[in-house]
Amino acid sequence: MLSDKMAHRDIFGGNEERAVRPKTQMSGAQEKLVTEMENAAPKQEQTEIIQRFAGLGLGIATLLTENVLSHPFIVFRRQCQVNHHAYRYHLQPFSVVQVIVNLQRHQGIATMWKGLGSAFVVQGIGLGSETVISEVSPLAKEIHVYSTIKQLCGHLTLKAISAAITMPFVSASLVEIVQSDIASERPGVFDCIKEGLYRLLGWGVPQTSNLLPMYTLLLPTVLHSLLKYILSSIVQFVLLQVMRRAREAGHPTDRPEGEPLPIPRSVMEEYFPELLAKFAGNLFADALLYPLETVTVRLHLQGTRTIIDNTDHGYGVIPVSTRYEGMLDCWTAIMADEGTSGLYKGFGALLLQYALHATILKVIQVIFTKLAEDFSIGVKKDAPPE
Repeated sequence: MLSDKMAHRDIFGGNEERAVRPKTQMSGAQEKLVTEMENAAPKQEQTEIIQRFAGLGLGIATLLTENVLSHPFIVFRRQCQVNHHAYRYHLQPFSVVQVIVNLQRHQGIATMWKGLGSAFVVQGIGLGSETVISEVSPLAKEIHVYSTIKQLCGHLTLKAISAAITMPFVSASLVEIVQSDIASERPGVFDCIKEGLYRLLGWGVPQTSNLLPMYTLLLPTVLHSLLKYILSSIVQFVLLQVMRRAREAGHPTDRPEGEPLPIPRSVMEEYFPELLAKFAGNLFADALLYPLETVTVRLHLQGTRTIIDNTDHGYGVIPVSTRYEGMLDCWTAIMADEGTSGLYKGFGALLLQYALHATILKVIQVIFTKLAEDFSIGVKKDAPPE
């Protein structure tokens, strides 16, 4: 009776000493299990906090890599894609670096980050249009493995409508990305919106005979956007399923009696598979659809009187002057005048872009794996002796 009262006072009275439990009501295995749970509780809370901060760090690092650090290679490959006069195709990454160095040496380091603000604006318009359309229509913004065929078709329709809405702003952003700094004024952050509206309505843009109307650009733009989304999503889904099954096979859920409680999943097991799957999906889609991307970029910039840097050696400027009638005419003209490799101009810059991305992902993996190992060792040292 006295021991029961002491246990009640220890639990509700705030004593730091552990409550006394009657030996007759609990076996040795049960006492060990309760002790492990009590010691694991604060460690689990600490692990959850570390996981949140690690996830935030991984998200920021990925955002910077995809949109900021990779932008110089995107700028250079876009210039290569529209430079139909170039004799150096830069199919390999080795020739790209020297030209980029020459451009930065003569025009400043900021020249390879031109159009970065407009790229963010286009992404914002795309996300905003998807959100608004999904709210006012039955088209699903997100899908999952249990979605019906009707929901999947509605989701793809939403993506196609969003691509069509952002199309004029994509044209304005491409001009800002490829135009030479020494032959044009640096645009403002929101000039992309103004120029996109002007392009859509036909106001204020150079009315040349080569400028293609928006309806001509609709098919290649929407087709490229949809195919890239579908291909990258399929690759991501397949890789995530493979990695999930491999993880489950390596970490069985059944815990033998007497074995210590499992340590919570590390940061890499929690977040890294999604980053890796997204990286692989984007790489596969960009590489496979590169010829279609080249055709689409050329059609968007035709007739805009844009002057780009000379991508052969990085000195001087050249005008963009093409006379394509549409997507098929552009494809056949490139094949006839520049060969099949003409569709892959600047492909070396794409390889460098994803090589940089892969390097950063590897560095992130090493850092957070080391942190996870150190934390796991700390948990084992603090565990009570058997």
